[in-house]
Amino acid sequence: MNEKPVVLALSGHDPSGAAGVQADIETLAYTGCHCISVITSLTAQNTAEFKSMVPQPPERFREQLHLLTGDIAVDACKIGLIGSIELIEIIGDYLASARFPVVLDPVLGAGAGADLSSPGLVRAMTAHLFPHTSVITPNLEEAQALTGCSETGQALHGLLDLGCKTALITTADREGEQVINTWMCETRKIHSYRWARLPGTYHGSGCTLSACLAGRLALGDPLSTAVDKAQEYTWQTLKNARRIGKSQLHPGRFIQ
Repeated sequence: MNEKPVVLALSGHDPSGAAGVQADIETLAYTGCHCISVITSLTAQNTAEFKSMVPQPPERFREQLHLLTGDIAVDACKIGLIGSIELIEIIGDYLASARFPVVLDPVLGAGAGADLSSPGLVRAMTAHLFPHTSVITPNLEEAQALTGCSETGQALHGLLDLGCKTALITTADREGEQVINTWMCETRKIHSYRWARLPGTYHGSGCTLSACLAGRLALGDPLSTAVDKAQEYTWQTLKNARRIGKSQLHPGRFIQ
């Protein structure tokens, strides 16, 4: 009886609601999908600072994931902040038999500047998640950390060489009048997208982009269309952002 596609969000919890699983739920609701979720990590953060992160115990996470997906059919999956190698391995085992698109937002750092990667986490992500990833959406710094390549084109090739089906590298964290995002499709053709840079700093833009991408794929959009629509939606949410706290702006995901 459910006419809405179902998207599984595997993300951390941000108490401010700007990023993490709450961003996924808001984005997917607006996109026209139903979000089911398993929280990977609890965080202590606000719009100005990131203090700490506590990953879920692996067995509890595994129980929640398998109980949920054993009952509800999944049309797409969005992965955000994970928090531990053990959780990466559990997610990889689950995705090994998946037959739906997977969007990976490889969160290696918080918007407030905290390093969220642990020793071995990048290697585990590469080994267990990349082979199942339809689109990976790192910013340029994350792409460099994942591939060891400093140039965007080289990093895109590196991500596909490591197993990702396609890769979208964003540069909203860089200076310049325009934000230039770059997508490499399966044939390794490079597509560039230019967006006017908006004033201010934003918390949760990467979560919004990746969740919308997963939602568009769950709705049946071709990959290229989903990449385009997700960027347009994200830009609009930033244009309509609100100041909830004292620092970074909160994307306005329910656009009028």
